[in-house]
Amino acid sequence: MKIPPQSFLIFKEELRKERLEKERLKAEYENKISNLAEELSFLKEQINSQQDMIKRTIDYAVRLEIDLNQLNSKVDDDKKNSKRSYH
Repeated sequence: MKIPPQSFLIFKEELRKERLEKERLKAEYENKISNLAEELSFLKEQINSQQDMIKRTIDYAVRLEIDLNQLNSKVDDDKKNSKRSYH
């Protein structure tokens, strides 16, 4: 059997190092992507909570507006009715 040339052995070693580096980078990027996915999930949850709070606030404001309009109507009716009374 022939001994492979020195340049082939060097190339083979460099190729092995590159493969190891590629695997290391792949693991690092997968870890970063996983962390970003977790953060994105957390942010989505926060946004959903804030949207729910805004919806509740709007609903409450609408109810207050309706109640205020009803109260104003009642006050106006009472004023009109008080003018008609004989007292």
